[in-house]
Amino acid sequence: MKKFLVAIDQGTTSSRAILFSLSGKPIYTSQKEFKQYFPKNGWVEHNPNEIWSTVKKVLLDVITKSKKLKGKIISIGITNQRETTILWDKKTGKHIYNAIVWQDRRTEEYCKKIKNKENLIRKKTGLFIDPYFSATKIKWILKNVPKANNLLKKKRLLFGTIDSFLTWKLTGGKVHATDATNASRTMLFNINKNNWDNEILKIFKINKNILPIVKNSADDFGYTSKKIIGEKISISAVLGDQQAAAFGQACFEKGSVKSTYGTGAFVIMNTGNKKLISKNKLLTTICYRLNNKNTFALEGSIFVAGAGVQWLRDKIGLINNAYETEKIVKSKENNNGVYIVPAFTGLGAPYWSSSSRGLITGLTRNSDWKDLVRAIIESVAYQSYDLFESMRKDGLKPKIVKVDGGMVINNWFSQFLSNIIDTKVLRPKVKETTALGVAFMAGLKIGVYKSLSDISNYWKIDKKFTPKISKSNRTKLLKGWQQAIRKTLV
Repeated sequence: MKKFLVAIDQGTTSSRAILFSLSGKPIYTSQKEFKQYFPKNGWVEHNPNEIWSTVKKVLLDVITKSKKLKGKIISIGITNQRETTILWDKKTGKHIYNAIVWQDRRTEEYCKKIKNKENLIRKKTGLFIDPYFSATKIKWILKNVPKANNLLKKKRLLFGTIDSFLTWKLTGGKVHATDATNASRTMLFNINKNNWDNEILKIFKINKNILPIVKNSADDFGYTSKKIIGEKISISAVLGDQQAAAFGQACFEKGSVKSTYGTGAFVIMNTGNKKLISKNKLLTTICYRLNNKNTFALEGSIFVAGAGVQWLRDKIGLINNAYETEKIVKSKENNNGVYIVPAFTGLGAPYWSSSSRGLITGLTRNSDWKDLVRAIIESVAYQSYDLFESMRKDGLKPKIVKVDGGMVINNWFSQFLSNIIDTKVLRPKVKETTALGVAFMAGLKIGVYKSLSDISNYWKIDKKFTPKISKSNRTKLLKGWQQAIRKTLV
């Protein structure tokens, strides 16, 4: 009988389940999109029922497929959009408010009020005070949803990032847990002591009783309930999506780097057992935790990458699908001096400017719609440059960057990225590295893989991109970007 691992990859715009062979080959993928809600400017929400429904459907789909292939699923790993916040009723399982998504900026004013606590919070959590993280989202729900405090008094209120919510649902309410990578993105978790921090909880007036247990990334997260999916399967791994991508890219060595280009874009550098504090506004976070030992990382977060392409498609109507963009950008010899700063939800690293908003600059009578498409694609490379430049200023210069995510299928973008960051870019054969990473982690827990080096053997390169641009041209392009970004900083 064939044996399989399953990754549940719960993302910002869709839920997927992927069936993997034990060698890390994707066998079958099931995917369902769900609705995005924008109740006010800067607000981004998901309906937790829709998330759960799509996850359940895709998981049942891959279970059915595994049976048709006469195979057995031996374990499940969950990876998820990080920071997104859900509060629900322990007794009924019903959410008390929509999930507040990581992109949401509604707590911007509150964050400004507590800036005097930033040094304390950064020292303990590795994070800056920003609406991006879960803490202020929890506080907002507690303050604005009357039901929250009622349930709190009855000890029925639970908080979770998406991984916790799904684990709770899949186990029939038996397990309320998260892993260290997701906990480290809440702005409530002390990464030095590996526990929820009482002092920070007091600042935000959050009751510890609502928080999940924090486990290793490879750990026992219970079993799926037969009543819910018809099978009892172990859940053996949980990882935040960016950490999962780093794991899937076999970034196990200190100094190894991956960059993911999905809805947002995220650069993670493995810093080993050493916690590095960036002087250039990168985040210190947990890369993964195995056997109660943290491996740390530096991270740079870009809020809008693929989301910019979605904006072109859904809001502006310039393209029908993302795949068109490669042909469009290739048809332009240059960017005609047009730049877009896609600060639709503020700017992440290294600016951390929650008040910034999007900007188009350099338009002339000669500009056309194709310039706008190219400017959006280019903006992701420029934002990446800003992150790598921060790393360089911190004394860290990656020699190679492993890339993944939907955008890197575009060969033009991958080459342009290499040109702008002036670094060799490697694209792996398996593009779904986020899902692969958590599948590997689940396999590690149950003994399919004996070590990290065992997993490394399965990582294969698809295509290599090396810088092919003159220094003067790169300098010119970056100068235009820097002028544009300065106009958005408020």
